[in-house]
Amino acid sequence: MRVMSVVGTRPEAIKMAPVIKALQAHPNMNSVLCLTAQHREMLDQVLEIFAIKADFDLDLMQPSQTLNGLSSRIFQSIDELLASAKPDVVLVHGDTTTAFVTSVACFHRNIPVGHVEAGLRTYDLSRPFPEEMNRRIVDLVSTFLFAPTERAKQNLLAERVSSDEIHVTGNTIVDSLRFMIAKIDDDPELQLSLAERFTVLTSGRKLVLVTGHRRESFGPGFERICQALSRIAERSDVELIYPLHLNPNVSKPVNNILGRARRVHLIPPTDYMTFVHLLSRAAVVITDSGGVQEEAVSLGKRVLVMRELTERPEGIEAGLAHLVGTDPNLICSKFEEVVEVSDETSREINQSVYGDGNAAPRIVAELAKSQGLRNRNATERTKSNMHVLGELATAGMRRASPKYTRRAI
Repeated sequence: MRVMSVVGTRPEAIKMAPVIKALQAHPNMNSVLCLTAQHREMLDQVLEIFAIKADFDLDLMQPSQTLNGLSSRIFQSIDELLASAKPDVVLVHGDTTTAFVTSVACFHRNIPVGHVEAGLRTYDLSRPFPEEMNRRIVDLVSTFLFAPTERAKQNLLAERVSSDEIHVTGNTIVDSLRFMIAKIDDDPELQLSLAERFTVLTSGRKLVLVTGHRRESFGPGFERICQALSRIAERSDVELIYPLHLNPNVSKPVNNILGRARRVHLIPPTDYMTFVHLLSRAAVVITDSGGVQEEAVSLGKRVLVMRELTERPEGIEAGLAHLVGTDPNLICSKFEEVVEVSDETSREINQSVYGDGNAAPRIVAELAKSQGLRNRNATERTKSNMHVLGELATAGMRRASPKYTRRAI
């Protein structure tokens, strides 16, 4: 089976890396990787860490690109690639523009799509924007829907997706997270190198790790977020580290409000290994990222989710994540509550709500199973066709044979 994985952003690369590795290790899979490079710099970092090389690089990123402009470039380029590469199945991940456009392009060419991380929903097209629309469309045209949780499966069933098409696998982010934690733990020199990069971690203060980039918070939303972070940083027992997103709609207000704040460290986007190291050391995580919600909960961290809705409610139900939106008062009051909770108490809560670290093998196993079913069906169809052809040939001989005709008379 020729399986093409199409990846465009850093989160996609992190979550698809274990799947690509599992495909490469399977004897019956011919795995190829296509990059749209929706996010160029951050995407390349992840591929390097996981030692993954692309077979096709469309390199479509442009400065100040719009969603429509990016979509049109992906449609044209991916369509040409699908025509030449002829994959049996195309895998996409999540809710990005790359996933949305690629899945529709495959639908137009009648190529089966496998959606990794299917079934996530807020049921509000504006939150997150445009991701909620993207993932619904990807699910609509997909043949294989790899749901990370039972709740995601139930969302799909409620939308009348056939249960035969849904496979609960766990979230591949847990696979990647465990791989990276083990890589750091097994390498003392790497641990030392990471520690030397962040001397702030030896200050004795509690680390607050912040990420924020959601499009729906651009403008006043980010200003309110920064006001809250500034107030939190006034505490003498905390240090904030904020790997700053490259989008100027994020970096400009953050630099303007937090650029000179004490105990706030604005740093460039980190590679995935460094981010996991910081995450593992954090006392509290403040984020609007879906993937970071999953990672932090999987490590038993307390998480403040700077959104009004989340498509990942499992962490909230487990008691580790808390919705706070962009209201400075709510962010600060909830922070005061969770920062006093001990790590031991957090770890007693179920941290496996997003998976057990074996999602990628399950996905590949389902693809291999489908290949076996197709092969058996093809064999059965061939046998049936041969039988029909044989009957037709015999009947034709009988009709054409005078000897047979005279005997029949």
